Amino acid sequence: MERPAEGPRFFRGCGKFEPGESPEECIIREVREESGLEICNPRMRGLLMFADFKGNDWYVFVFTVEEFSGELKENGEGYLKWIPDTELESLPLWPSDHIFLPWLQEEKFFSAKFVYEGDEMKRYEVVFYPQ
Repeated sequence: MERPAEGPRFFRGCGKFEPGESPEECIIREVREESGLEICNPRMRGLLMFADFKGNDWYVFVFTVEEFSGELKENGEGYLKWIPDTELESLPLWPSDHIFLPWLQEEKFFSAKFVYEGDEMKRYEVVFYPQ
C-alpha cells in the first residue's frame, strides 16, 4: 500500500494491538480492516525493533501468508495493489526493508534491532534462530 501522506514509501500493512489480542489475532484483523482480505494461517517469521524511532520504540511482528480469500478493497489509507516479489527491491522502501526482506527467503526466525536518526538508518543487529 502506498501512503502518499507519509511520503513515497511503500507499506505492507500494520496496526496496533487491541486489548487482549495476540499477534496472530492482530494481523488477521488488521489485514481484514485495511485490505478486505481474510487471511488463513499467518506464519510469524520475525520480530523487528526500531529503537527510539520518531520518539518511540516500535516492535513489529513480521508475518507471511500464503492462504487468503476475498478481493482487495479501497480503505481510504492508501492505494492497494499486488506487487510481485521480484519488484519489491525497486520500490521506495525504508533502508531496513532492504535488509530484512531477503531474510524471509530463509527458514530461520529472526530478531533484529534497527537504529535510525530521523529517516537515516545508522546500524542494526540481528539474531537468527533455526526452525
